[in-house]
Amino acid sequence: MFLYLSKLLPLFLYPLGLTCVLLLVALVMLWRRSRFTAIPIVLGLVLLLAGGNGWVGEWLGRSLEFQNLPLTTIPQADAIVILGGCTKPATAPRPWVEVSEEGDRVLYGAKLYREGKAPRVILSGGRIDWKGGGPAESDDMTQLIETMGVPKTAILQDPTSLNTYENAVNVKQIMNTQGIRRILLVTSAMHMPRSLLIFKHLGIDAIPAPTDFNVTERDWQELQGSTEAIVLNVLPEADRLSRTTRALKEYLGLIVYRLKGWL
Repeated sequence: MFLYLSKLLPLFLYPLGLTCVLLLVALVMLWRRSRFTAIPIVLGLVLLLAGGNGWVGEWLGRSLEFQNLPLTTIPQADAIVILGGCTKPATAPRPWVEVSEEGDRVLYGAKLYREGKAPRVILSGGRIDWKGGGPAESDDMTQLIETMGVPKTAILQDPTSLNTYENAVNVKQIMNTQGIRRILLVTSAMHMPRSLLIFKHLGIDAIPAPTDFNVTERDWQELQGSTEAIVLNVLPEADRLSRTTRALKEYLGLIVYRLKGWL
């Protein structure tokens, strides 16, 4: 039940969902001929304008992604842990497993293995039945990294975890069983602050190896650029709204996980 509610309830707190709630409130107020009907409409408009604003999205993303920047020299570890949430199952008409926006996790993890940073790779991720189900995501990630040169003998799987906390708990069990002491933790840069806190809270010696950066130094500088760029960044855009929502999801996750004592 917690898992379902953790996916459902936040939808009404993100800009798009909250705007829909405000518009429903406005419809009720309009039906009752309230003179304050314009208030929720204006608030909804402000939410969409702010959430789709380039500066807001970039600032929120940067505030998370720049907490753990890539190390100049990545140290050796006993295993590379790649967190799920980055692939799509080979459901028709897809010819094979596909990667989502976060697919850089799999690519970067395989790259680190090929560079000899660790002798084993732990793939952590199951699939939620009521979100399409299908094979465990760890199976899909296995297919991908094998194609990129990681041998099956080097791969360990956690096929049951359904959220970041379960990722950490299950990975720790694998580490204890396999005698693994130190890991390179691979996940999206925006997801890294919450993930790293959970792993460290469980006493895991985890070195952050972030990837999938949405905000670069060049992106940040361009926000301060020409008048044309400033005008375009003020206007709302669906991609920016998605980025803002993704960042808010992480901040909300930090709050909820801390309340549950997972951080």
